[in-house]
Amino acid sequence: RHESVAEHSWRIALMAFFLRDEFPEADMDKVTRMCLIHDLGECFTGDIPAFDKTAQDESTEEALLYQWVASLPSPCREEMRALYDETQEAQIYKALDKLEAVISHNESDISTWEDHEYDLQLTYGEQNVAFSPYLTALRQAVRQESLDKITREGDRRK
Repeated sequence: RHESVAEHSWRIALMAFFLRDEFPEADMDKVTRMCLIHDLGECFTGDIPAFDKTAQDESTEEALLYQWVASLPSPCREEMRALYDETQEAQIYKALDKLEAVISHNESDISTWEDHEYDLQLTYGEQNVAFSPYLTALRQAVRQESLDKITREGDRRK
């Protein structure tokens, strides 16, 4: 199952909505906005699956996105740019982005998993959730779900 960029964005925005009480000090409305637009750079580069995206891909995507944001009129330009600043809210949306990718992968048929995805399924996003005990526990639950899926459906690595 391959979801669209829009579907992915909506799913992490919903996750942010439901986690509002876990982060009372954060501006969760800002997190929700970040979730909705975070993959906007893929409009310029195309959608590269999370497990295949390289640092160079991310750098190119970011440069093209910032170039586009700079062309927007004020105050849209400043508001859009502020959504990409490194803040606690950015930490939250980046963690949710990684978690949703793993959760979505757990929902896909295991026959679609590539060999390298088995290990990534167990480790992807760990560093992004480390700032939050709640998100760390959620990541552990998703990891267990991955292990259960592999046990139930079989390891199909070549």
